[in-house]
Amino acid sequence: MQKPDRRMSREQKEQLILQHCQMVKYMALRLASRLPDNIQMDDLFNAGVIGLIDAIDKFDPGQGILFESYAKIRVRGAMLDEVRAMDWVPRSLRQKSAEIERACVALEQKLGRSASDEEMAQELGGSLEDYYKLLDDIKGISILPEDIQDAVLECSGFPMLATRPDELERVIHRKELKAHLAEAIASLPEKEQLVLSLYYYEELTMKEIGAVLGYTESRISQIHTKAVIKLRARLARTLKKEDLPEHIDLVEANG
Repeated sequence: MQKPDRRMSREQKEQLILQHCQMVKYMALRLASRLPDNIQMDDLFNAGVIGLIDAIDKFDPGQGILFESYAKIRVRGAMLDEVRAMDWVPRSLRQKSAEIERACVALEQKLGRSASDEEMAQELGGSLEDYYKLLDDIKGISILPEDIQDAVLECSGFPMLATRPDELERVIHRKELKAHLAEAIASLPEKEQLVLSLYYYEELTMKEIGAVLGYTESRISQIHTKAVIKLRARLARTLKKEDLPEHIDLVEANG
């Protein structure tokens, strides 16, 4: 397969884009399946292609990372930027997400461990079915910010994106974030760790993960959402507000 080179002609770059379009389409489909129907897969695909072009223009083979790995990071980042720019999440949904995060923090402080689904449902004042419905409602919000998602990948064995010297401060921040995140991931139940690994590292869809683990696609989505909520809540507990990645709010147990 052809590799990027700064001396490539326009025709060569176009050929390289065509070679990787299927990868962009697959990533768009995976993300779109977790978002509301009004967010079109075509919009995510178009954003991903822009990310791919950016990857081709900026790729430096001397940084020690495969182009495909570098391109996926750029494509994913472009798609997430597109989702955030849409600002599609209603205030009521954000409130539900914050409510679950607060309950998660409160129970973990009280119990000294991860709360069970039944304990979370009781803390929220509803039934187990109500809790699962809440997880389904907020699944689209449970998109990891890019800094955290990169750290999840690295904790799973995926190499961190090499960056330019002018981004050194961000690299240092991400290394510190990774240390906190590695501890948080290790404290998750094994099933939640496995779902995160299969989704972010092995790049399976929720349906494919369900087939592997013997669960429905909906149940895998709920497990993923729970894991993300816990990671967000634990980072908010262990980091100062100014150290948190963008899109992570500081969650107080008594908030």
